[in-house]
Amino acid sequence: MTERKPIEYWLSDMDGVLVHEGHPVPGADEFIRRLAASGKPFLVLTNNSIYTRRDLSARLAAVGLQVPAEFIWTSALATARFLADQRPEGSAYVIGEAGLTTALHEADYVLTDIRPDYVVLGETRTYSFSQITQAIRLIEGGARFVATNPDPIGPSQEGSLPACGAVAALITRATGVEPYFVGKPNPLMMRTALNVVGGHSEQTAMVGDRMDTDIVAGVEAGLETILVLTGVTRKDEVGRFPFRPHRVVPSIADLIELIDA
Repeated sequence: MTERKPIEYWLSDMDGVLVHEGHPVPGADEFIRRLAASGKPFLVLTNNSIYTRRDLSARLAAVGLQVPAEFIWTSALATARFLADQRPEGSAYVIGEAGLTTALHEADYVLTDIRPDYVVLGETRTYSFSQITQAIRLIEGGARFVATNPDPIGPSQEGSLPACGAVAALITRATGVEPYFVGKPNPLMMRTALNVVGGHSEQTAMVGDRMDTDIVAGVEAGLETILVLTGVTRKDEVGRFPFRPHRVVPSIADLIELIDA
């Protein structure tokens, strides 16, 4: 693969990279400490739109990972920025939780069920059939359809839960309208994160555990891509994809020495 410039900016997925099944990945705390000490800009990315960045910072701190809120970037924040760019001070009917509604309020959006510009679908622990019905009727009435991410299922202690992508498919089936997904693997998620850190694609690395979201989004955004094997994608699955990461390493601990390289 082509020679790249030294890494000056870091983007990292959260689940499967820094934490796994509620526990920190060994070496993740040292990786974050070294990054903070280096002064190199970084962001922790997640498709999860349920929590605000302050919520996520607190949840990470509870398992021993000190990530300030300003170093977290979610699909909810990317969605709010996208909508603010497309239709400033617009309106939206939202299915989601505090992470999404807070981001939209901070983007000067009005949340309403009266002729909204957009129906915005995020994640919630309890999808309401009445809310989904309302979303379908508003889209039939002309509202544009945006979803925070295409993930079809999410984890829970009891097993898989339907997530944003699955509910979006239900709404699409009812209306014939496909949503615009903002989160990974849309490279827009990476580009908005790049804008936040002020980085250039040639000097930025994306660390992820999934070939079909993290790595493909990084490839399409022109970033250096690094796959860690502590999450979803196994080493023997990498070769099945038509694209490949620049590096494959066992875990985030193997990247610590790259920070000062």
